[in-house]
Amino acid sequence: MDADLALAWVRAIAVAVGRHRDYLTQLDSAIGDADHGANLDRGFTAAVTAVSDLDADTVGAVFLKTGTVLISTIGGASGPLYGSAFRALGKALEIPSADPAAFAAALAAGLESVQKLGTAVPGDKTMIDAYAPAVAAFEEQARREAGFAAAAAAAADAAEEGMRATTPLQARKGRASYLGARSVGHQDPGATSTALIFRALADTTARL
Repeated sequence: MDADLALAWVRAIAVAVGRHRDYLTQLDSAIGDADHGANLDRGFTAAVTAVSDLDADTVGAVFLKTGTVLISTIGGASGPLYGSAFRALGKALEIPSADPAAFAAALAAGLESVQKLGTAVPGDKTMIDAYAPAVAAFEEQARREAGFAAAAAAAADAAEEGMRATTPLQARKGRASYLGARSVGHQDPGATSTALIFRALADTTARL
């Protein structure tokens, strides 16, 4: 992972979010504020503009800028959560390039940042239900000394499995928790957008 690949990933996220904007909003309309798709689309579109003009000499510079823009442009809880994750990635990767082990550690730092801010754990029906298994899968592949593409693909698969597993859960955090048992039977929009982000990483690295 170098600065060019980091930029390509952010661009791929923006494309994926834009393509699934209405779907994310549909999911959020059932158990949230019906603005998740629009908010993420606005944030990542702005992030792409910002990082495209950036003269980045480290991987982290791209992610720090992305996180800062997400925090300033996305409303509600999503901005601080996704923004803090990308800023944590950036702070952990102030290097010209990162191997799978270094990137795995950075993903773990992002997860820790989100959990500290949102106080959610796996099973709470949040983005953590996709993020945590994705990190674990990426770390496992890094320990096996798999290539970046293989690690990213495993992370995306794990994120999507975690995303689907939110459907039968009752929300314990966030706006959806106010619905109590009525949140059961709905896939969590935050877990869904997180899975999109990891799939974008897998698709980007697979093209290398």
